[in-house]
Amino acid sequence: MPSPSPAVRTVRTYAVTPRPNIQAPRQLHLSAWDTTMLSAHYIQKGLLFKNPSDLSVEQIIERLRSSLEEVLFHFYPLSGRIRAATCEGGGVTCHVEVGCEGEGAEFVHAVADGIGITDVLAADGQDLPVFLKEFFPLDLAVNFDGSTNPLLAVQVTELIDGIFIGCAFNHTIGDGTSFWMFFNGWAEIARCKAGGKKVVLSQLPVHDKWFVGGYGEPPIKLPNSSPAEFVVRFSPPPLRERMFHFSSETLSKLKARANQECGKGTISTFQALSALMWRCIIRARRFLPDQKTSCSLAIQNRARLQPPLPANYFGNSVYAVRTTTTAGELLENNLGWAAWLAHQAVANYTDSTIRDVMHKYLENPFVVNLHMVDIHGIMMGSSPRFDMYGCDFGWGKAVAVRSGSANKFDGKVSAFPGWEGGGSIDLEVCLLPEYMSALERDEEFLAVVSPPVELEVLLGFRAV
Repeated sequence: MPSPSPAVRTVRTYAVTPRPNIQAPRQLHLSAWDTTMLSAHYIQKGLLFKNPSDLSVEQIIERLRSSLEEVLFHFYPLSGRIRAATCEGGGVTCHVEVGCEGEGAEFVHAVADGIGITDVLAADGQDLPVFLKEFFPLDLAVNFDGSTNPLLAVQVTELIDGIFIGCAFNHTIGDGTSFWMFFNGWAEIARCKAGGKKVVLSQLPVHDKWFVGGYGEPPIKLPNSSPAEFVVRFSPPPLRERMFHFSSETLSKLKARANQECGKGTISTFQALSALMWRCIIRARRFLPDQKTSCSLAIQNRARLQPPLPANYFGNSVYAVRTTTTAGELLENNLGWAAWLAHQAVANYTDSTIRDVMHKYLENPFVVNLHMVDIHGIMMGSSPRFDMYGCDFGWGKAVAVRSGSANKFDGKVSAFPGWEGGGSIDLEVCLLPEYMSALERDEEFLAVVSPPVELEVLLGFRAV
């Protein structure tokens, strides 16, 4: 049964603006990767914490708000706004104006009446509560507005026994790597303030945009007469959403099985897990054998380019590689066969491939929207490599990571690191109700999924 929506009350909304940064440009051109995201949903991720025992709500809000001001000084694109201009002779160019009008980010303090940590976590076997979407600021279904929408908005929601810090981050400004770089930077500054230390960032973002050398110099011109032509709204059908846990021991066995079955020895843990989800979800959908189906995996460009981009490159540098087969071939063959398809898609994505993709894009630029998703496939998003549980604001490790309503559709699977670390992984799975029910009965899936970490461990009442 869906969870009832709580009464989420807004206590106060602040405009958070950093002190002036004389090194920040007035305007930033968007790279090709950024431009493709102009109609994408905001990234919506958040962290659930126990109530700090030594801080009042007022102290928590002040620490978070003041540290947000500090971190925005370094992550200055998030303080700007996206502007569009119509070119002479037709076409639209977009860019970010940084702090031109002192607009900054939005900070919301809210209260969820009657909701506690256990309600947010949901018991094993239950769907994620529908009220999670109320823990994120603004209704950011589409992320382009030429004048009003902030590029960053955060909401701190008081619970009975905890707080939830939800962040909505414009996808045109950065990808998941950039999102968690910012979140960790914010937490690091808050820790410095809590410990009375000098406020510094151990890793500074790199804002120099990457463009294909000698090709497609900025600004990138879109073949549209106005933003209204490329901003496309997307409302998914009713979905069931669940978190599934995979322990490091279980994943080690899954990887070994995939490598043994394909006889290659080079299948990664995530490729094996992606193949498992692909097989089990397609089986749940009961496709005809000749139905084409795909598995898409979000993949980073930073380290694949030659020379590589800085690890702290701030912006979008992500792509979705895809492998395709038929439902019959996928299910008639074993896990290792499917995992090898995923492995080949990743291995073939090299520096030359990236440059070829960019050249083709710049010959015919476009903006991505969720209507382009392959409804017969699955999409593996986010990453268990992101340091989500390293975001310590000075009161300890988060209890859980959760996401909002953005970027969700039938077949979307988002990967998070498991709370206990050690290579464990949590998957957030979004499926149509009948498909989720079938997945919950799938024998291959049930043989691999693990029990979640117990609540007493998450809350620190019992050691791991």
